[in-house]
Amino acid sequence: MTDTPFQKGPSTWRIVLAAILDFLTAFFVFGYLVASIFGGKTEEGFNLQGGPALLMFALVISYFVIGNRFLGGTIWKRILRAQR
Repeated sequence: MTDTPFQKGPSTWRIVLAAILDFLTAFFVFGYLVASIFGGKTEEGFNLQGGPALLMFALVISYFVIGNRFLGGTIWKRILRAQR
């Protein structure tokens, strides 16, 4: 089936909400994981500096690239049905 100008994609609010929730989820999950491995956990959560912080940001970027390119969408895009 070919794309026509009348096909409707997901709502903009779904796409924006999925992006925000994906970023927060990836940031906290990967941040806590890297902090657990490299000793950056604090009573308030985690504190990463230098190499561990760069690793965490690389993991967050990889989450979006792999999720969108190879897995058909990130976790929140799938939950909110925000795939184009």
